[in-house]
Amino acid sequence: MQSRKGIQTVSLESLDWIERNLLKEAKDALEFAYSPYGEKFRVGAAVLSRNGKVITGSNVGNAAAGPSICAERSALVRANAEGYGQSCITIAVIGKGDGFDTNRVTTPCGICRQVIFEFASRSGIGENFRIIMASTNLDKITVATIDDLLPLAFSKNDISATEAAN
Repeated sequence: MQSRKGIQTVSLESLDWIERNLLKEAKDALEFAYSPYGEKFRVGAAVLSRNGKVITGSNVGNAAAGPSICAERSALVRANAEGYGQSCITIAVIGKGDGFDTNRVTTPCGICRQVIFEFASRSGIGENFRIIMASTNLDKITVATIDDLLPLAFSKNDISATEAAN
């Protein structure tokens, strides 16, 4: 196991069965991705709630890039719609190219990191929200917390400070 800061490179076998299942669900969600534009890169995500419920999402592209949504946000928005928005504690992310497997782990983009931070705050788990990122074949897996990936996140405290200053 290698680590840099709180970020750890782990093997599939070192994850507990819940986290292995979360990765499997994220990989299964790849099949529902819609990415006919640009790089044709499919991403699947699976969110775990405190009570063990797993909610999946996949990326959905659009000819006008703005309406596109990443798999991580898709899963979190779906979790919220199903009543689990305040209990999300972990997310798994995996990607696959059109005709090729990834040889690196797929990581959340900046927008997704901010949204993950918001859900982490809502659930009360905060900076300890876990993110499990994997290559297509699960031969490379990295585990981090949202604090590792977004150490100076914009939060409701920043909005309150801004409003107080005006």
